[in-house]
Amino acid sequence: MTKQQHTSFTVFLMSILMLLMLSCKTKKHTQQTVTVPTVDTIGKCRLSFKTAKSLSKHIKENELNYSWINTKADVEVNIDGEEHKLDIRVKARRDSAIWISIQAVGLIDIAKLLITRDTVKMVVYVKKQYFKGDFNYINQLLNADLDFDLIQAALIGNSADFDDDDSKMKPVIDRENCQYLLSTERKRKLRRITSGQDSLKRSLQTMRLNPDNFKIINNDFEDVSTNRSFHAHYDKFLASDSVFAPHNVNIEIKAEKKIDLKINYVRIEINQPQKLTLNIPKNYDPIPVKKDKP
Repeated sequence: MTKQQHTSFTVFLMSILMLLMLSCKTKKHTQQTVTVPTVDTIGKCRLSFKTAKSLSKHIKENELNYSWINTKADVEVNIDGEEHKLDIRVKARRDSAIWISIQAVGLIDIAKLLITRDTVKMVVYVKKQYFKGDFNYINQLLNADLDFDLIQAALIGNSADFDDDDSKMKPVIDRENCQYLLSTERKRKLRRITSGQDSLKRSLQTMRLNPDNFKIINNDFEDVSTNRSFHAHYDKFLASDSVFAPHNVNIEIKAEKKIDLKINYVRIEINQPQKLTLNIPKNYDPIPVKKDKP
């Protein structure tokens, strides 16, 4: 693979994988809620202090619980100033598999992916190529640390699994915006791959919470070792059957490329079993990838 081809594939793959880090809304809209800080008559925040354990408990109790998801979204992607409009469809079974279809506006198939805990499979229709591999190669290619649990959590606006030891969590009250913040570390150790040397690092996760329902408003991930970041902002929460989820999602990724995503969900179905398969056409060629020597 030439350097130009490798760069193009890297950017393309990065944008596709980052598109997976979405949130969702519920299907029936019965009430729109607005995030309004709790303030007293003289404009001061009245939030009471909560321990890290208490905030952690509230977050987990108010996360979206589901078995299946089937959703459609309109997405605007900006990669280093180059804009694209896409139609995205995502189907997933919790803790098992995530299927995603990417189309250009006008129902032109670009790519489809099937992600499980161990494998990443992708068919690129516009190039008649396919990829079959795992997260190890993806992370080496992107110098990132993606995994199934992180993608699944961001997909539904939940937190990634974090270390809830008191020494690893830091609770804060933002009295200017009247919101809770909880900073913590991801539970799994992150392995940075650079020049064939592995070093164990921790990735920081900071969640900004709505004080009324403890839903995540902002979810930020910082990899201090690589100076890379992932910021997600969730907006326009809708309520149905006492389940809150965001309607609009803005994502900013800072890595080798700067990627901005604006996601607008137009349909969502939950807890309805889906067919999660991805067939590779016989006449398609494998995407040429260069693997580093062990």
